[in-house]
Amino acid sequence: MFETNIFEQRGDEMLKRERLVAILRMVNASGLVTTTKLMETLNVSDMTIRRDLDELNQSGKLIRIHGGAQSIKGSTLYELSHIEKREIHIDAKQEVAKLGAQFVKEEDTIFIGSGTTLELLAQYIQVNSLRVVTNSLPVFESIQTRDNNWELVLVGGNYRSRSGAFIGNLANAMLETLKYDKTFIGVNGIHNETIMNASAEEGKTQGIALNNAQQKFILADASKLNRDDFYHFYSLYDVDVLITDQSITNEEVKQYSQFTKLVK
Repeated sequence: MFETNIFEQRGDEMLKRERLVAILRMVNASGLVTTTKLMETLNVSDMTIRRDLDELNQSGKLIRIHGGAQSIKGSTLYELSHIEKREIHIDAKQEVAKLGAQFVKEEDTIFIGSGTTLELLAQYIQVNSLRVVTNSLPVFESIQTRDNNWELVLVGGNYRSRSGAFIGNLANAMLETLKYDKTFIGVNGIHNETIMNASAEEGKTQGIALNNAQQKFILADASKLNRDDFYHFYSLYDVDVLITDQSITNEEVKQYSQFTKLVK
């Protein structure tokens, strides 16, 4: 396990080969690692880390992403924290959130699930009259900062700090009694028709919110496609719209359009 000051004495003087090996070990162990985390752990500059990541990406040893790196092994043993996720794929998430916001209409009752893309969604919605139900504390707090007259309902339950969501029996019991015009859910991975996340309990809560909606939306930037995670909680066949970003490949468009309507 890496400690923050493991290379404290050597900094940018650290041998390049050792540094590249250390980066690969961290990325493969975690699945996703931010540039900031690598800088802090290896005690090197932002420019050094970016050069190293570019080199490892070009050699096919990892996948270079905005704000960090992703393992080519697709590790599902570790889920990034909510704060770490905020640093990954920022532009793509904003793109997805803006597209999702266009589907929200006046007088809608909507459910917004947990996730950093969903927090952005709440900021981009431009209607005057709206009822929002959420089990996400960050989404709730995001909406609270806005000057609007929306009706806002926060679903309580067991708090999962890694995602900022309330889940479990209490949350599920409340969600089962509510109906929505539209539900917006984020995911950790989609592989063909299988929609996945890292927590079985959170997946069950998300599934209930999807089941009780007239229209079901999945918001996922393209890095989530063809990526597996721990728990399969829903099928794309049962979703109305998959919203992703422009970095999706033509092959992926063809692949995922088989299962549902795709918007990018």
